[in-house]
Amino acid sequence: MYTTTQPDPVRLEIFKNLYQFIAEQMGIVLQNTATSVNIKERLDFSCAIFDSSGLLVANAPHIPVHLGSMSESVRSLINDKGDTLKLGNVYLSNNPYNGGTHLPDVTAITPVFLENSENNPYPIPLFFVASRGHQADIGGITPGSMPPQSTTVEEEGIIFDNFLLVEEGNFRETAVRQHLSNHTYPARNPEQNIADFKAQIAANERGVQELRKMVLQYKLNIVQAYMSFVQANAEESVRRAIAVLKDGSFTYKMDNGAQIQVKVTIHPENRSATIDFTGTSPQLNSNFNAPKAVTQAAVLYVFRTLVDDNIPLNAGCLNPLEIIIPVGCMLNPTYPAAVVAGNVETSQTIVDTLYGALGVIAASQGTMNNFTFGNEQYQYYETICGGSGAGINFDGTDGVHSHMTNSRLTDPEVLETRYPVLLESFSLRLDSGGKGKYSGGNGVVRRIRFLEPMTANILSSHRVVPPFGLNGGEAGKVGRNWIQRQDGIEENLDSTATVEMKTGDVFVIETPGGGGFGSS
Repeated sequence: MYTTTQPDPVRLEIFKNLYQFIAEQMGIVLQNTATSVNIKERLDFSCAIFDSSGLLVANAPHIPVHLGSMSESVRSLINDKGDTLKLGNVYLSNNPYNGGTHLPDVTAITPVFLENSENNPYPIPLFFVASRGHQADIGGITPGSMPPQSTTVEEEGIIFDNFLLVEEGNFRETAVRQHLSNHTYPARNPEQNIADFKAQIAANERGVQELRKMVLQYKLNIVQAYMSFVQANAEESVRRAIAVLKDGSFTYKMDNGAQIQVKVTIHPENRSATIDFTGTSPQLNSNFNAPKAVTQAAVLYVFRTLVDDNIPLNAGCLNPLEIIIPVGCMLNPTYPAAVVAGNVETSQTIVDTLYGALGVIAASQGTMNNFTFGNEQYQYYETICGGSGAGINFDGTDGVHSHMTNSRLTDPEVLETRYPVLLESFSLRLDSGGKGKYSGGNGVVRRIRFLEPMTANILSSHRVVPPFGLNGGEAGKVGRNWIQRQDGIEENLDSTATVEMKTGDVFVIETPGGGGFGSS
């Protein structure tokens, strides 16, 4: 007989994998049923399961910036609608001030209700499942909803704040359409949004079914007990990793002049750490503000990567960490600050700053090189790989997505079939990684030729400030954005820019290399 007071080590391993398996199954359903290139091809989505209080239990290995922040969205739903949650309801949320990251990342949350032994439903949800997908367009001032120049969240698109998407099994299509169109800058392709929302509902439904199956097989008290055990196991693993760390601090400047400052204090007596961001720049007038949920996700990611054991990223990882983020700084902004780049760019800087303070790894390319283009008919978004940083005993890697992003790049055939562009070349950018005892990885060069006029946007970092090397290692090379017009004229662009592309123009993105580690 298994008890619910002490975990059985074999069972712990089984449940750890079972919870993760459910999240992976949700991801497969989402990929198979979505229609947008962004979700189906680039896999810019994440799925996870949560306990009755909205704490993360397990996730599939999807996108770190989503995973560490989704719990905030689920808990905001519980606080906001706790007593009105019903069987068959699904909610949509992307509010950056309520656990969201940036507006294109829309989360569908389904409360999971179970029946007890008398076949009566429990009055409260015993679990939650959620899937977060990056919508190709959610309105805002530029196609693709990643405007380089936004100064308020309103200009970035439409906010869903615990919006009731499915009511007791009925999809509220009219209400969703109204919400997508009733905005100063409405969504450009509501059909695609609705198709992706339905895919997210289907993914969540798979999670609900699998959790119910699990409860039938193992009984509710065991399933709930092992949810706690899995979190406690993750907490203990992080405490063990913290025990070997030393205090450190680091300040990292960004291309826009802002800085992120962090001080990490290790408390060996209880194997915990304080991460203090005091000294970070105040809230910015640009969109590089990172919502608090994103900052927490970055911290969670860094401490999870320090653990050698195979543990799911979950709420337990955060228990040994006290995170101090002053209200009104760029890592904990107040409404209506613009945040679209905070999620994709600033999150990367936070991670590198933390690794710099801990002295374990040089800076990665530190940007997602967010490239969007489109018009009223087409909207497309991609993130582009670069070099990762070298560490204590390893070289960086060439041309990879690192840290807070983990998406694929669209296949050239799919890109050229679905959009009027030509991928002219995509190659490694040799000698862009920082030299050192261990060298940083190389960035890439991506050239896209436009076959009809469109608006293109680049939202990137490390075009001015190079990714740092550590312990005598050299910095990686900065990236560069430029356009080759059809008449041969070259135009240099800043880290963030919006440009009108004409037929035959080529947009060129050269991504940064990672920093080196140790003097060569």
